[in-house]
This record gives sequence, structure tokens and C-alpha cells, in this order.
Amino acid sequence: MRYKHIFFDLDHTLWDFETNAVATLQELYTEHELDKRGIPSFDTFYASYSVINDKLWDRFRKGFINRNELRTKRFTMTFLEFKMCDDKLCDSMGKRFLEVLPTKTALFPHAIEVLDYLQEKQYPIHLITNGFEETQRLKMKHSGIHDYFTHIVTSETAGSLKPHRDIFDYALKLSSTSAAESIMIGDTLDVDILGAKEAGMDQVYFAPDKTQEGVTPTYTIRSLKELKDIL
Repeated sequence: MRYKHIFFDLDHTLWDFETNAVATLQELYTEHELDKRGIPSFDTFYASYSVINDKLWDRFRKGFINRNELRTKRFTMTFLEFKMCDDKLCDSMGKRFLEVLPTKTALFPHAIEVLDYLQEKQYPIHLITNGFEETQRLKMKHSGIHDYFTHIVTSETAGSLKPHRDIFDYALKLSSTSAAESIMIGDTLDVDILGAKEAGMDQVYFAPDKTQEGVTPTYTIRSLKELKDIL
């Protein structure tokens, strides 16, 4: 086998973050009766939240804000879009989001099938994620995929964020393997693919909806089951 160790991203690659986040935020929108607080519909709330959350995650990856700022500002800034200022509500929403989100279980199609396949082929399977340690492990346990992985490397444990090389080097050392023997599977060109490429690893760009441009990956797939043709 060309590759001896397989590394996955979690969110948007195996665990369907958008589906699970929508379900969580819909639950919180109803629970906190936001329709009575000046936010006319869940769709308008989610549209604003998504834009702000993406911008804050980008700033977090670049080191401009810390995780606590990310967790609180995404709701504070969203409510300001609707001319709302309620610190207690923001704090409650932030805590509830982190409680509810990891319990959601939607995975991308063929995720379990492919993990079973890789396990049967006796590949050691690992994870590299920028997500928070406790939250990511809960997601994996609730969705039934935690035990497939030999090593789970989060930005917290590694002290580094993708796409920085340090987190990949940390994962390779922990897994007792080399970049030449490893392959990284992820959904974001400038995070998963660029980071793995700069660490010397081959990469699989998972792009089920649309393909980004800027970095040329080793492989591009539209469905996880296409990994069977590579591995």
C-alpha cells in the first residue's frame, strides 16, 4: 500500500457540520423565543450568524482572537445585526450551543461505510481538527465514529492550528509515521490541503458541492466512497 496512515478532518468532511449546526440553532431560536425579540425568522437569523461565524473562525485560525472570544462574539455580533444588545442572552446562547451541537449525529453519506472499509484494510486512521477538544470528542462519540480513530489531534492538544505545519508534524510524530507514508483528507483548500501539502503529505480534497481554487490537491473527490478508489 502506498499510504500507511490516513488522516481525516472532522467538520464538513465526516461530520456534517452545517446540517448539525442548523438543527442546533433552530432549537435555540425556538427555545429562546427569538421571534418575540425582534428576529423575524430563523432563516434571517441563520443567514446573519453564518456570515459572522465564518469571519470569526478565519480570525481565530489566524490568531487574532482566542476561543472564548469566538464563542461569545458570534452571538453578540449576530444580535447587533438585529439591533439587540443582551449579554445574558448571548452568554446563554453560547453555552447552549456548545451543549447541544455535539449531540447531533448527521454524518456525510458513506462516512461509516468508508471508515469500515479502511478499518478492514487495516489502515491506522487518525484525525486532525481545529475544533475544541471536548466538543470534537463528544461529536464523534454521539455520531458513533470515535472508536475508529487511533489518534485524535485537536488544535488544543497540538498547540497549533491548521494550516500551520506544526499541527501536522505533531500528528505525524504522535502516529509514529512520516509525511511520505501519510495522506490527509479534508474539505478546505487553504486549511486542510495547503497545510498537509506544506507538511509534505499527499492530500484528498473533499468537495461535495463546489470546488475552490488556489491550491492543487493530489486528489479531488465529490463523495467519500471515492476514497475506495484511492486507498
